[in-house]
Amino acid sequence: MNDSYFNGYAKSYDEDLQKALSISGEDKNYFALGRMRWLAGWMSHAGLHPQTVLDFGCGTGSATPFIHRFLKPGRVLGVDVSSESLRIARESFVEADTHFEIIDQPHHDRFDVAFCNGVFHHIPPGERQASLAYIFQSLRPGGIFALFENNPWNPATRYVMSRCAFDRDAITLPPPETRQRMKDAGFEIQATRYLFIFPAILKALRFLEPPLESLPLGTQYVVVGRKPYLG
Repeated sequence: MNDSYFNGYAKSYDEDLQKALSISGEDKNYFALGRMRWLAGWMSHAGLHPQTVLDFGCGTGSATPFIHRFLKPGRVLGVDVSSESLRIARESFVEADTHFEIIDQPHHDRFDVAFCNGVFHHIPPGERQASLAYIFQSLRPGGIFALFENNPWNPATRYVMSRCAFDRDAITLPPPETRQRMKDAGFEIQATRYLFIFPAILKALRFLEPPLESLPLGTQYVVVGRKPYLG
């Protein structure tokens, strides 16, 4: 991933994203809340209560308040390649239990859960396994990785990405590729779900979304993997 590329979009990130999402009738917080609410529900159902969270590709830290609100961990670390994005994140979130740093060496066996949203379509395909290895090594045995990505099978997703300034370089990942890459990195796949089917104009139908999560209809999808326990 290119530091200078994302530094150039750090200050305008929220504005660029909202401009692209405006067709949905929702703002970025609607989607951020939905992702974290889904993850918290899945983990609660699995009986998991993480104390340490790694936000891989955290950008300006926009997921941070939702991580704290829904997962209630004791510590959050956001990592990114963009020094300018991290500067903004540090200024925005000064809590003692939240830290931000440049992606460097893996944090071996330190995190209970890793979260990643909309990052891997910016990583060149030849570098994606290295990023997955970083996450895998940073998780404790039994740790959970939730990889949220834009669903290229959904026409609305492709249209929104075409309107987004910082997605012009994007190389999307179909869900089967994501699952296979995570398997190759050592993860045991726990779930694949599709989220955000109906735009705001059809929000009366959103009660139908949970039973439809297994169908590839949503504008985003999530693949959940687990790092195997030792032995």
